[in-house]
Amino acid sequence: MARKLASIADHIGRMGRTRMGALLLLLATAAAIVWANVSSGTYHGFWETHLSIGLGDIRLDFTLHALVNDALMAIFFFTVGLEVRREFAIGELTSWSRAVVPVVAAVAGLALPALLFVLIAGPTGNADAWGVVISTDTAFLVGALALIGPRGSGRLRVFLLALAVVDDIGALSIIALVYTDTFTPMPLLVAAVGLVGIYFVRYLRGGRGPIYATLAIVVWLAFLASGVHPTLAGVAIALLVPVYRPDRRDVEHALELARTFRQSPSTEYARAAANSLRESISINERLQTAYAPYVAYVILPLFALANAGVTLSPEILAAAAMSPLTWGIVVGLVVGKFAGIWGSTAVLKALRIGDFGPGLSLDRIAGGAALAGIGFTISLFIIDLAIEDPDAQNEARVGVLAASVLAFALGALVFRVADARHPEEEVGQTLVRPVDPRRDHIFGPLDAPYEIVEYGDFQCGFCLKASGSIQEVMAELGPNLRYVWRHAPLTEQHPNALAGAEASEAAAKQGKFFEFERGLFADQDNQLPSDIVRLAEKLGLDVPKFERDLTAPDVASRVRDDMFDAEAMNIRSVPTFFVNGRRHTGPYDAQSLIRALQSDADEPVAPAGR
Repeated sequence: MARKLASIADHIGRMGRTRMGALLLLLATAAAIVWANVSSGTYHGFWETHLSIGLGDIRLDFTLHALVNDALMAIFFFTVGLEVRREFAIGELTSWSRAVVPVVAAVAGLALPALLFVLIAGPTGNADAWGVVISTDTAFLVGALALIGPRGSGRLRVFLLALAVVDDIGALSIIALVYTDTFTPMPLLVAAVGLVGIYFVRYLRGGRGPIYATLAIVVWLAFLASGVHPTLAGVAIALLVPVYRPDRRDVEHALELARTFRQSPSTEYARAAANSLRESISINERLQTAYAPYVAYVILPLFALANAGVTLSPEILAAAAMSPLTWGIVVGLVVGKFAGIWGSTAVLKALRIGDFGPGLSLDRIAGGAALAGIGFTISLFIIDLAIEDPDAQNEARVGVLAASVLAFALGALVFRVADARHPEEEVGQTLVRPVDPRRDHIFGPLDAPYEIVEYGDFQCGFCLKASGSIQEVMAELGPNLRYVWRHAPLTEQHPNALAGAEASEAAAKQGKFFEFERGLFADQDNQLPSDIVRLAEKLGLDVPKFERDLTAPDVASRVRDDMFDAEAMNIRSVPTFFVNGRRHTGPYDAQSLIRALQSDADEPVAPAGR
């Protein structure tokens, strides 16, 4: 049964959207360069067009350039803040073992580029512009990874996104602390009151959207009046937006309302079903979903169009080629980012600090570290803040564009070399993560000479059939076999498969994993949230604790780890078995599995965890 893992399908879908956003960003950059070189006067004249917005005596005057950089980019930084909030609440940065690697890599990737820049460009009098080289462009990074990244790059993508979140925190902090020219504290008191109001809006029963919008505008205007760059208002607001994993009872209630609407279509039922569905998802994730297309397809391309218009005459290119400022940016982004990120992770791996996981090898990290040298968006943003001389700005923009091209080329080269070292036909033939009793669900003695590891799905009929085969193998081999279950839910075909996998992990926290597994297999057609809770009650679990654990970040991470392992081994169908560490092909009836186990009798596997 050839079925793609849902994680792979979701990954491809995200990659497709990211590719489009990166392509638009690239096209806008090219358009800006062409426009600035064909008609420099109209390019700069257009973006210096003044707009006046006001009511009575209260007026705001903006150029189009400032409108993009100060107002629209506040929405971009708002989405960055939402991602930061999510990662620290329910994402990769909730666990120290997971967070330590991207956090250390990000800090090294901030510090080393800045140091190299100051050493090279400091004598030119532009040492204060070191912020240009500190940040990675997340949109280009993820887009480039989708375009040239290696096979099974899910875990690398998560690592790079976590790194980018920490990188963004550093960049935003530096913008606030270093690149604020004038500071008036009184408006920040107004901003503080607005932020407090934003925090308490979550407790309102309805009408939150207009109140959020009104308070957000007040906070943005207060930041603008204070002298702190107003884009940081977006970050401050985002950090106060609540985020949580969906409560499965709320989801099921929404589904019941949807079924009621289907049976008796009416405006009232439609509104109730829509509101219930919306409220089952956290405001953070709803806002990310709502704003992501506008940021990717409108705001960032407009930003590139307004800021990437560098003149590329022979004289300017010659000056840039001889400019320490240009070379400081190129070396800082291309060499500094690569050396800082890859070097720090290599040290952590050598010291066995942090959780890397299968698929996150040093050669893949090297490719991602190279792509991190694409500093585009925030680099161009800080050029406008840190450098006043137009000629120096032009040289700096040449450096950013050159560094981005070189970083992309270096990343592509590193990934091709890494893929050549691991031919596709060899991928997934051996178990990438050895069995570990501290994390794996093991049935049978840890020192048994034979081992079967199954990647499966609790709603898969073939996995149900395989479970009978496993019982027969256990009955025949007895204490000579240890059996290990790992998750590979196919949510495209089985909508409740992921919920079942996470529920089994919640049951495992109370020592009832295999009992819960058998309960799920016994009733594959009824695995809605209420069914899962009833099964927990039937097994005598502490139901309140079970329901809390269903929304725990470590439960979701445990299932996702198995799914990433499956992706790294190119597993595209379930059940997939590894017999004594080697991938099993062919029938998986009891006698076939026993023959496969005994064919390796001369080379029994090592005891689990050793």
